[in-house]
Amino acid sequence: MDIRIRRAQPGEYDTLGEILAQAYLQDGLLEFGESDWYLDELRDVAKRAAAADVLVATQGDQLLGGVTFVPSGGPMADLARPSEAEIRMLAVARAARGRGAGEALVRACVDRSRATAGCTAVVLSTQRTMHAAHRVYERLGFVRVPERDWNPLPDVEGFTLLTYQLTL
Repeated sequence: MDIRIRRAQPGEYDTLGEILAQAYLQDGLLEFGESDWYLDELRDVAKRAAAADVLVATQGDQLLGGVTFVPSGGPMADLARPSEAEIRMLAVARAARGRGAGEALVRACVDRSRATAGCTAVVLSTQRTMHAAHRVYERLGFVRVPERDWNPLPDVEGFTLLTYQLTL
């Protein structure tokens, strides 16, 4: 059965939020675990959907994961410059990994970027330990841009996010 990428529906927001939260928790990606402020951000899909494109990967009636695509100049951008789109909060449920859902979500974001007038690049942030994600990004043509690495938590020393970019 093929993986399908489409916009998240409001009735899926809670499920998707929990998939994202659990993926980050289970992979040890939250600095403060269950008390991490970012957990609430991951779960708040409705907030993101009001300001960006939230996409989901499905297989049959199963929700596999999702991503937030921020078009060029979108308000949800953390890193993107005016002519860049941004990929944020990509996660696939642990039980659904290895089926290509993550790559399909990234490809959908790249396709949307190419269809966005004036968009010249796609950027994303990733943690150092997300090695499987790094391989997907590199396979799709993204390159590391170390001069754009950044720390969203200035009070937490050493928490630097790596930046990848795909020039369109």
